[in-house]
Parts: sequence; C-alpha cells; structure tokens
Amino acid sequence: MKYVPLGNSNLSVPAIGIGCMRMNRLNVKQADRFVRSCIEWGATYFDHADMYKGGECERLFGQILQNHSDLRDNIFLQSKCGIDLRSDKIYNFSKSYIISCVEGSLQRLQTDHLDMLLLHRPDALVEPEEVAEAFEELYTSGKVLHFGVSNHSPGQIELLKKYLSHPLLVNQLQLSIPMAQMIVSGMEVNRLSEGAINRDGDVLNYCRINDVTIQAWSPFQGPDKKCFLGNPAFEELNQVLEDLAKEHHVTSAAVAAAWILRHPAKMQVVSGSMDLDHTKQILAATSFTLNRQEWYQIYKAAGYILP
Repeated sequence: MKYVPLGNSNLSVPAIGIGCMRMNRLNVKQADRFVRSCIEWGATYFDHADMYKGGECERLFGQILQNHSDLRDNIFLQSKCGIDLRSDKIYNFSKSYIISCVEGSLQRLQTDHLDMLLLHRPDALVEPEEVAEAFEELYTSGKVLHFGVSNHSPGQIELLKKYLSHPLLVNQLQLSIPMAQMIVSGMEVNRLSEGAINRDGDVLNYCRINDVTIQAWSPFQGPDKKCFLGNPAFEELNQVLEDLAKEHHVTSAAVAAAWILRHPAKMQVVSGSMDLDHTKQILAATSFTLNRQEWYQIYKAAGYILP
C-alpha cells in the first residue's frame, strides 16, 4: 500500500481510504468481513459522516469495533459533521451542533475519539469563532485529534484558519477523470474554452501550496452521477483504461484510481465500494504508477483539450 502525507503533520496515511457511506447495505457479518479484509490489505483509513443513512453506517461500524477490541488501534477513523437533517436539510457549523454531532458519532462508533473530523459542506452562516471554540474543546478533551474540511474553497478555508489554533489537514473534494475541473481549469488557463472556467478558486494549487491533503470522493462518478466505468457515454475513455489495465495487469478501476494518485499533489482516493472484490481491484492502484504519457493519454481520452 502506498502512503500519502496528511497535510503538514508528520503522519502518512494509506493512499486509498474506505468511504463507508453505503455500509448499511451490508449485514453485520458482511460488514465485519469487509472491514477486516480492508485492514488486512492495508486500507486502514475509514471515512464516515454522521448523516450517512441517519447514522446507521457509523452504528454498524461501531458494532464491528465492539466485536474486535484490537481493531481500533489499527485504523484511522474519520467522520464529518455539519449537515443538519433533524427537520429539513440545512448546514450548521454552530459550536453546540458540531460538539453534539461528534458526541453522537463517538457513541455510534463505540470509540472514545476520532482521528479526524471534517466540516462536511460550507455553512453560509458560519461563525468561525464558534468553530474554533468547538474544535478547541474537542481537541482538549481528546475526542478529536485532527481537523479538516470537505468541499471548501480557498477563501472559506482561510476564513476558518484566521480563528483556528489547529491546522486544517484535509479538504475532501469531488474528483474523477470526467469530473476533473480543478485540474482542467489550470490546463486551459487564459482561454475562452469551457474548461478554462475556474469554479473553485484554484483549490488544487491552494491545497498544494498550503499543505492540505485533497481526498478525492466519488472517484468513479461522471457528470450524470453514474459510474463512468463501462459506461457507453465514455467509450473512448473506457477503451484507453481497458488497454492500460491489460498492460499493468489490473482492472480499469485500478487505472482510474491510479490516474488520481499519479498527480503530484499526493491526493488520497476515497473508495465508496462495499464489494470486496471491487475494493481489492481498486486497491491495486497502489501497486503501479502511470507514466506521464499514460496520464495524458487518459486525460485526452476524457475529452479534454491540450491548447
């Protein structure tokens, strides 16, 4: 398993993390086997959120930790908070809500701490002073060891950093080959093309400059929110992925994940599959490295232009 640095800390984490948002599809026995197999394969980074299936994914994971007392010390456990579903979907970064979310996650996960807490999506009504107070209380109590954000722009991160005493080590962002706007806008800079539109405040370069690790979520999702692998709408891309998969003796999924890992930003891929065979195929992305020609071959096959 390859490792990537975690922000500007002295920690390195597996290059592929396991997203648990669909874990509720498994029963306890299946989930137990899945988690223990991932750990055996070196995928020890598990990503949760308090709102995934109303907390059921965390609750199921907590049962597994309860059944195997040795697992907790061998994993990196991450959860996210800030999406309030109690009455209607809103975003809530108030101090009291952040702390209550963490307390709920810890109870469901049956653990005394999170290794990482992310703010899930930006709250337009955020009071960064409150976030700072919440983070400080959670850190001082030992309930959260590290902090980050998800789907945040550079300006939003800078606003938080103005008040925080703890670094934001992670920004979890959507990234896949057909959804690579953060890369494409830099390639088509100073052009009138659609790809030149900067939609995220140059978040890719910002994270590289400021030592924030990008976690790529939905690494196999296309613009239609469907998997692009094997999708006839991406015929040329899939053909190139299949050809390269044969050369490297892996699957197309591994090549697609390796494309993200090849970027020098040293990103972490978050796999959301709950299928053991598919997960093992994805983890094979850490067994090889695409060369520059192969990376650009995939880039062009996705329909992006090289000015």
